[in-house]
Amino acid sequence: MEMRLLITGGAGCLGSNLVERYLPGGCEIFVIDNFATGKRETLPQTPGLTLREGHIADKNLVDECFAVFQPTHVIHAAASYKDPSDWAEDAASNVTGAINVVKAAAAAGVKRLIYFQTALCYGRPQEVPIPVEHPLAPFTSYGISKTTGEQFALMGSVSTISLRLANVTGPRLTIGPIPTFYKRLKAGQGCFCSDTVRDFLDMDDFFNFMDLCLQEDAPTGAYNVSSGEGHSIREIFDLVAQHLRLAPTEPPLVPCGADDVPAVVLDPAHTEKVFGWRHRHGFEATVLRLLAWYDQHGVSDIFSHLRQATACVGA
Repeated sequence: MEMRLLITGGAGCLGSNLVERYLPGGCEIFVIDNFATGKRETLPQTPGLTLREGHIADKNLVDECFAVFQPTHVIHAAASYKDPSDWAEDAASNVTGAINVVKAAAAAGVKRLIYFQTALCYGRPQEVPIPVEHPLAPFTSYGISKTTGEQFALMGSVSTISLRLANVTGPRLTIGPIPTFYKRLKAGQGCFCSDTVRDFLDMDDFFNFMDLCLQEDAPTGAYNVSSGEGHSIREIFDLVAQHLRLAPTEPPLVPCGADDVPAVVLDPAHTEKVFGWRHRHGFEATVLRLLAWYDQHGVSDIFSHLRQATACVGA
């Protein structure tokens, strides 16, 4: 696929995996990242890859990057989420930054813009699995600001698709229960399980959908991207403990926090119908693939969008 692809947040988990997927195919890639959560070392100097450190809330920087690189496609993966009390930073990154990217994309004549949205846009859902037409009712700083950014992106003149994402699971994942359990249990630390349910999607299934989204004639609008299958945080704990060959244990089960949601499971039925796409990797295989990656590379930082410092919440 020949593209000049600009990725915001390209040093993060999804962004860096997408760089690794598309760069070998001959794409020219330009990454903007401020390294608030992404790691510089995930993007070593490679022919065809340009990295610019900076904040997407800086309009002059964004405009300059677009003007110099002249991308044909844009993936807007950058997001602020690690400090739920820092509303100003969330608004700067997720709202002002999104506006800057959308307007710069229009000025550069970008053919396709892909926006990454959080499943928290639905708030506390009225039904589970959550259909894409479910009312938007975010109640956290992260959810509110990302949903505002999504609405601006969909208002723009560029052909845009917004992906309302499940927990995409793959190399360098640093948020949620899988890396948290792995890091703590391997260090002999205690864990507890939140009484919540989440859906998980393998990185390969996500890649397959991204290939479809980047096509110039692909549909626009908002789509749930998910396996559609809910799994408890306790199931994750058990898989990690078994993988590490630990003796069976009963971790404390704590109720869902005030800033959390009991069950977030996205219904991908509309996405499957429109795109002819369906996830292929099962839940257990998806988790075990990531744990094998951690065995080789370890777990670095752990981030969460929740106020409560936890050992095991869902993303």
